[in-house]
Amino acid sequence: MGNWQNGIAKLTLPTPFPVGDVHSYLIKGDRLTLVDAGVKTEEAWELFKAQLAELNLTPDDIEQVVLTHHHPDHVGLLDYLSTTIEVHAHPLNERWLTKDNHFASEHDEFYMGLYRQFGIPEELCGPSVNNMKKNMRFSSECSLSGYLYEHDVPSGLEGWRVLETHGHAQGHIALWREKDGVLIGGDVLLAHISPNPLLEPPHPGERERPKPQLQYNQTLRKLQEYPISIVHAGHGEDFGNIHPLIEKRLSRQHDRAMKVKRMLEDEPKTAFEVCQLLFPTVYQKELNLTISETAAQLDYLLSLEEIAVREEESSLLYAAIGR
Repeated sequence: MGNWQNGIAKLTLPTPFPVGDVHSYLIKGDRLTLVDAGVKTEEAWELFKAQLAELNLTPDDIEQVVLTHHHPDHVGLLDYLSTTIEVHAHPLNERWLTKDNHFASEHDEFYMGLYRQFGIPEELCGPSVNNMKKNMRFSSECSLSGYLYEHDVPSGLEGWRVLETHGHAQGHIALWREKDGVLIGGDVLLAHISPNPLLEPPHPGERERPKPQLQYNQTLRKLQEYPISIVHAGHGEDFGNIHPLIEKRLSRQHDRAMKVKRMLEDEPKTAFEVCQLLFPTVYQKELNLTISETAAQLDYLLSLEEIAVREEESSLLYAAIGR
C-alpha cells in the first residue's frame, strides 16, 4: 500500500462481509482511474482517503471509475466520491446501481419465485431475500456514464482492454494490459477461494435466468487463451501462473458436481434438499450463497445430461439419469 508499481497502486479496504478485505486499484493513464470502489462504510472511506494521501492524492484527483461488477464491496464508495465523476462498467450493472422501483419489485419476485421452485420453505424465503436487500445498504446509487464491452479500450487508458468475464456476476469485466499481461481481475479469479457463481434475475427483456456456473467455466477457459503475467485480484494476494489454478478450479468444480449427482442416485431431491446436504451447518445463515452454489452444480450436471429435472407440485425435482 502507498506506492506505485508499474503504473498501478493497490488500495485495501475492510468490508463487513465474510470474504474480508477488498482491493481497489488506481491506474495512471491519461485520466487517473479508480478500478472498483470498496464498500459504503465510514471506516472504508477514512482508510481510502488515508491511502490516497500516502500517494499524495485526494479523492478529487480521481478522474473516472471503472467497475468490474456491481457487488456492494466493489461499488459502495461511489456515494462518497464527487457526483460529477464518470463511472464506466458493463451495462448489466446499471439496474443494480440505479435501483429503480421496477427493478426492486422484479428482484423480489424473481428470487421468491425461484426459491419456491427450489423447494425452500416459505419461512426461509422472505428472510433470505430481505437479507440480500439489507446488504444493498453497503452499495451505492448512481447511473453509469458509459458502457464497457469486450475489447473496448476505456477512455484515457490506452493499452488496456476490457475482457468480459461473466459468471460471478452477470456484468463482470476485467482489464487486461496487452504490453505486459497484467490483469486487474475483480473477482474473476482469486488465489485462495473460488468465486461463488451467484444467481441473478434474467437479463432485461429476457425470461430465462442465466446459468452462472456455465458462464464462469467458459470465462476460465477464455482467460487461459490470454498471456496473463499477473492477476491483481479483488480479494487476497496477487498471483501469476494462472493455468494450474484454473485447471484446479475446473477440476474441483466437476468433482463437487459429481458428489451432488451421487446424492441424487437414491431418490430425486429438490435443490433445497441438496443444499442442506452440501451445507448442513450454514445453509440457513447464508441461504442466498449456498443455494447459488447448489444451483450452480445442478445447472452444470443438467448441461452434461448427468441428471434430469421435472416439476412436481410447483417444485423442481432433480434426479440422476438412469433412475
